[in-house]
Amino acid sequence: MKIVLLGYMASGKSVVGKELAKQLSYDFIDLDSYIELKEEKSIAAIFSEKGEIYFRRKETEYLKEIISIKENFILSLGGGTPTFGENMDVILKNSKSFYLKPSLDTLYSRLLKEKESRPLVAEIEPSKLREFIAKHIFERSVFYDKANHIISTEEKTIQQVVNVLISFLI
Repeated sequence: MKIVLLGYMASGKSVVGKELAKQLSYDFIDLDSYIELKEEKSIAAIFSEKGEIYFRRKETEYLKEIISIKENFILSLGGGTPTFGENMDVILKNSKSFYLKPSLDTLYSRLLKEKESRPLVAEIEPSKLREFIAKHIFERSVFYDKANHIISTEEKTIQQVVNVLISFLI
């Protein structure tokens, strides 16, 4: 089974994905880490050296590669992955997809703490961060909402979210 986790940055895709993979004895793949490995540079370096269009083309290429080659995996996407090109169609045709959906307040709180490690929000003033996140989620929700399942992660532990995911898979 191919399981894809999508959602906004800091929504818990990686931490939930790793735990789910452990419990199902599946491989866990973080798409951004996979891209960094293949390109031999960080996502931030790819963006600054080659630009977003190059990154998005590579992101689509590697998404298709993973989905076509691998079996029995949990794939955590970058927050923007579903919104570009045919990525969401590829995801829907080839996997079970789950949108992990925390509240705006939760995302704001997490991203405020992680700003420096998140190139997309690193330069945004804290006073403007909440509005930035809200606007981004509004723009992306048309893609996120196409996932096979939408899981509110609000007030749930990692294990509770994993349990909900497993209940949809059984």
